[in-house]
Amino acid sequence: MAKKRLGVGFVGGGFITGFHIQSWIGVRDADILGIVDKKPELAASSAALCRTLGVGDAKPYASVTDMVADPAIDAIWICAPNFTRVEIMEEIVAAIESGKGSLVGVACEKPLGRNVAEAKKMIELVKKVGLLDGYLEDQIFSPSVARGKEIVWSRGAKISGRPYLARAAEEHGGPHSPWFWQGSLQGGGVINDMMCHSVETARFILTSPGAERSTLTPVKVNAYANCLKWQIPKYTQRLADMSGGMLDYANKPAEDFGRALVEYRAENGQTVVVECTTSWSYVGAGLRLSMELLGPEYSMAINSLDTDLKIFLSREVQGDVGEDLIEKQNAETGLMPVVSNEASAYGYEGENRHMVKAFLAGKRPDENFSDGVNVTELLMAAYMSAEIGKTVDFGSVDLDIFIPAVARGTWNPKR
Repeated sequence: MAKKRLGVGFVGGGFITGFHIQSWIGVRDADILGIVDKKPELAASSAALCRTLGVGDAKPYASVTDMVADPAIDAIWICAPNFTRVEIMEEIVAAIESGKGSLVGVACEKPLGRNVAEAKKMIELVKKVGLLDGYLEDQIFSPSVARGKEIVWSRGAKISGRPYLARAAEEHGGPHSPWFWQGSLQGGGVINDMMCHSVETARFILTSPGAERSTLTPVKVNAYANCLKWQIPKYTQRLADMSGGMLDYANKPAEDFGRALVEYRAENGQTVVVECTTSWSYVGAGLRLSMELLGPEYSMAINSLDTDLKIFLSREVQGDVGEDLIEKQNAETGLMPVVSNEASAYGYEGENRHMVKAFLAGKRPDENFSDGVNVTELLMAAYMSAEIGKTVDFGSVDLDIFIPAVARGTWNPKR
C-alpha cells in the first residue's frame, strides 16, 4: 500500500487487547486509532490507554461497520471472544462489499475458530474480499523462541542434523473471564484455549528457518484430557460463584488438563515429534511457559518463570491482589519472579511488528489464517483422540465436521 503508516482498529477491548496496546510501544509505522466492544466502557478504557501510552489517537466506535467505514482505519485486529469471530468477520466483509469502506488486512487472535469448519470459514471470508490475513500466535515471535531457534538451527542442526523432538507447555490457574470456562462458547477447555499456542510453537521450532510449514507433515495424534482440579466440589463452587451461576462444572465441565503427542514426517523422511501439555490446574507464581528442542548433539530450553528479575516480599508486606509482577499471578509475598516486559517476552511486540510490516508491504504475513486452520485441525484431532482413547491417523478422519464433546456440553470425566 502507498501509505507509510497503518491505521489499526481493534475489535474487543478486553484483557488480550491490553497486551497488544502495551506492545505497540515497540511497533513502528502504525497507530491504534479505534476500538469496538459490546461493552462501551471497555472500548473507552482501551482507547484511553492508547492515548496515554502515545500509541495512537484511538477512539471508541459504535460498531465494526462504523470502524471499517472510517478511511483512517486500514486494518483490523480481531481480539473479541471465540464465539464472535465468524460473526465479526462476516460484518467486515459485508461492510466492504456494500462499499461502506475498505481495508488492507485483518489479523485474528488465536484460535482462528472453535472448530475446523469455523476456521475454514474465516479463510473463505477474507479471500472473498481479497484481504491480507494474519494469525496472531504471539509465542513464535517471543525473543527467546526466535533467538533460540536461530542458534540451534545455525549451529547444532547444521553440523549434527535437524532436531527431532520439541516440547511445549503452557500452564496457569485458569482464565480471567467466565466464557473461557464454558465449552460451548470457547470451543473446548484448556486444549482449545492454550494448546493452540504450544502445538504451533513446537511445530515452529522444529521447522527449518525459512521453510514452509508443509515441510512437516502431520502423521498421527495421540491425546489425553481430564478435569483434575475444577471438579473438586470446593473449586466447582468457586467457579459457580465467580460466574454468577453460569458455570456448572459438576455436570458440564471443560478439561483443565490436556496432553498431546503429534508425530510428523519431516522433509527428509525423518520422524519428528511434538509433545505438548497444557493446564488450568497449575498453581505457581503465575503463568509458566516452557519449551524444549532436542537434536542429535544439542538441546534448547526456555522457562518464562526463570526470570532475571526476582523480588522478595516478607509476610509483613501486605499489598493488594493483582497481576503487577506476572500474568495470572498467584501470590503477593515470598520470592516472586517478575517478567519486566511481558508484551515483549511473550511475543506480542514481535508479532505486531511483523503484521504491520507485512500489511504495509502488501504481503501476506508469514503466520496467517492457513496456519490457524492447521492448528485447529491438530487440536480437533487431539480432542478426537482423547474422546476415543486411541491414536488418530491424521488425514484419515473427517475433522471438518468434528465438534468436541466438551463443546457440545456432553463431556464429563466423572460420569
